[in-house]
Amino acid sequence: MRRIAFSGPLFLLVLPLLSYAVSTSQQEFLDTLHSSPSVDRGAELFDTCAACHGSSGIGTVDGAVPRIAGQHFAVLARQLVDYRHDQRWDPRMEHFADQHHLVNPQAIADVAEYVSHLDISSAPGVGTGELVEHGRSVYVQQCQSCHGSSGEGDEKKLVPRIAGQHYEYLRRQIYDAVEGRRPNFRLRHVRLFARLERDDIVGLADYLSRMARRSEPQPVLPGSVR
Repeated sequence: MRRIAFSGPLFLLVLPLLSYAVSTSQQEFLDTLHSSPSVDRGAELFDTCAACHGSSGIGTVDGAVPRIAGQHFAVLARQLVDYRHDQRWDPRMEHFADQHHLVNPQAIADVAEYVSHLDISSAPGVGTGELVEHGRSVYVQQCQSCHGSSGEGDEKKLVPRIAGQHYEYLRRQIYDAVEGRRPNFRLRHVRLFARLERDDIVGLADYLSRMARRSEPQPVLPGSVR
């Protein structure tokens, strides 16, 4: 079982290990950002990813596999590093993001760069449409200030692009965050999600899935050599 509650002296013994995991994770992420990614090498590495995400990175409309095409480079890199350090959980991704498949930060940078430039125009899976207008209201009030009016996110702040993501994937991630299955979600996000009612979540996920994705140049992060 992954979720173990530590207490007392045992917790004090484990603390240095947890700190080490956090520090090595952050260092790997920084090393990835400061790599010089190769799109050609990323295309080769993506062949493994395509088995689930599809050759165009659009995932599956039922939301079982997310749409990753066109996601911000830094966001993709952060998620891959999190899977490698037990900060995000999914057996398939933990397997394919490990060092047997992505041997070092350079490999992470290569595949993230390739995916960030994949076409974003394909249609996602959507909900019933009954609560879209309600979802728009929830988004404007709760999400727009960080994710932007068009759901484009912000690479510099590691805010993901969420416009046009599959409805069912979005809906499931919200519940996963609230129920503790997404440990890399920020606490303020979890608290926000926990306040949402069922119709809020359904409407929000449906609204975002129908939001048109904007094609725009990927910004370069400060200190990055991209």
